[in-house]
Amino acid sequence: MFRHDLLAGKRVLVTGGGTGLGLAMGRRFVELGAELAICGRREAVLRKAAEELQTIRSCSIAIEICDIRQPDAVEAMLERLWRERPVDVLVNNAAGNFIARTETLSARGLDAILNTVLHGTGYMTLGCGKRWIAEGGAGNVLSIVTTYAWTGSAYVVPSAMAKAGVLAMTRSLAVEWGPRGIRLNAIAPGPFPTPGAWERLVPSPELANLFETRNPLRRAGRHEELANLASFLLAEESGYINGEVITIDGGEWLQGAGQFNFLSKLSSADWEALRPKKG
Repeated sequence: MFRHDLLAGKRVLVTGGGTGLGLAMGRRFVELGAELAICGRREAVLRKAAEELQTIRSCSIAIEICDIRQPDAVEAMLERLWRERPVDVLVNNAAGNFIARTETLSARGLDAILNTVLHGTGYMTLGCGKRWIAEGGAGNVLSIVTTYAWTGSAYVVPSAMAKAGVLAMTRSLAVEWGPRGIRLNAIAPGPFPTPGAWERLVPSPELANLFETRNPLRRAGRHEELANLASFLLAEESGYINGEVITIDGGEWLQGAGQFNFLSKLSSADWEALRPKKG
């Protein structure tokens, strides 16, 4: 789909890059020539991911054990990376989520999501941004949000709060930092099954099937589809896209937004009965 050296010369840092969508994106970035750094909290997971990625192309994969919820840890990590070579692109992928009736949430449960998704993303973005501005160089931030960042969603309220904040940050800084040569965009994925996280959100096979097939395309997203979209947004060829959020959900949120979309449940007999009677 892309030329093999599309991302050559770019150093890309992916948070939560050891598993799931972060690993899928990292894999594609390496295939397209990027120099990759991945961070997360579990060293063994990161090392396993780095070993896998190095089989794709002979290159060095930087791994950083970092809890992005801790601003001091974020600053220390960025200092280490910048000493080697400045990061050109930040991909804010690290996240957390769980389903719950909101009235049952504790402050700790609320913070568990906000601290990673909102605060951690903010720390990472500010840390990279202030370095790019100090150097007078260009930068690129891509954040993974969700379609309910603008609609909201019951039963995942902390995630909705946090992702809405990340989207607001993206649009705000796209204007503020655009003149500095820094662009910010976001991707809003629909259902993209990932081991571990998927089981927490859709705890039964029946629920998983419903969740994955209720969009107009009647299937879940494939990781390589999201990775290709991310690669496009990282490339210089898309350099005029700034402050945008691109949805990749098979049309799911549009289907839910239309007031009369529920009529897809009607049978042929139902439709026949609704036809205006002649005479």
